[in-house]
Amino acid sequence: MNRRQIDRLDRELREYVESLTEGMGRKERVRAMGWYVTGLLLDGERKSIEPIAARLVDDAGEIQAMRQRLQECVTVSTWKDEELYKRLALKIAGELPGIEAFVLDDTGYPKKGQHSVGVARQYSGTLGRVDNCQVAVSLHLAGEDGSACIGLRLYLPEEWANDSARRKKAGIPSDIQFEQK
Repeated sequence: MNRRQIDRLDRELREYVESLTEGMGRKERVRAMGWYVTGLLLDGERKSIEPIAARLVDDAGEIQAMRQRLQECVTVSTWKDEELYKRLALKIAGELPGIEAFVLDDTGYPKKGQHSVGVARQYSGTLGRVDNCQVAVSLHLAGEDGSACIGLRLYLPEEWANDSARRKKAGIPSDIQFEQK
């Protein structure tokens, strides 16, 4: 890609994120959400905050400041997931012609550690086996011309749901309980 193409994609991504988050919080947090989404799309095996921050800055001395901005965006911001998903669904429904179905699916995300919420040895259809992973259930709009995820909820394994110290440390709200898939 040339610089002009990268700049165009950057502008389009920024406008897209802003359209979904408009009026949902401080401008600094909306900007940080744009950086976070960009970081998720960049190459790199690990998609946690610190590696994303390192990929977003040119100077290693800026990594901690970027990490702080991303951490606040993800953990401190008062984003309303339901509102974001609603805006996303309306946007996709208006831009993706010929939607014919809702698709429910579960997706496994392999993880090496044990501290990310919901990580456990569990079955992942994505991996085709039991492995250390997180599992999320997603909702997609689908049609002949494509599909788009309009909702995602992390599955909380029983061992996480029943461990009050672990729940508290991770900030899992008390109303989220274990449910069978």
